[in-house]
Amino acid sequence: MSIEDSKFNKMKTNKILVGGITGGVALFLLGWVIYGILLMDYSTANYNQCMNRPMQDMIWWSMILSNLALGFLLATIFSWTNTTGFMAGAKTAGIIGLLLSASMDFGYYSMTTMYANPTVIIVDIIAYTVYMAIAGSIVAWVMGMVKE
Repeated sequence: MSIEDSKFNKMKTNKILVGGITGGVALFLLGWVIYGILLMDYSTANYNQCMNRPMQDMIWWSMILSNLALGFLLATIFSWTNTTGFMAGAKTAGIIGLLLSASMDFGYYSMTTMYANPTVIIVDIIAYTVYMAIAGSIVAWVMGMVKE
């Protein structure tokens, strides 16, 4: 491996680290705003509540790791595809969010009593797509700012 290859790999690693951590923080905060504030009453009324932990019993370290893993997934995909910039990140992450949430929500609806009706699936797909698009725009923007 040449010195140039080593510098390139280090730069890519730095971008992924910065993007992944930034993404994890953004996803955590966006999740709190979108699901914890804006959709709280809607979720309470339309989701099967017997599966949810009360707020005081949440396992925060697991929530943090979940958000970091998703942030690093976005950063890794953006690194592989050379995605930088606010709009490119929003578009790519929005598509990922749309397909991921549609797959999971329709799967949950088919096998569980998690959702009260099919309308909840559509609302969640829209919310998750927006959640991912905003986070993706932040990740790609930050990764584009990391100097080579």
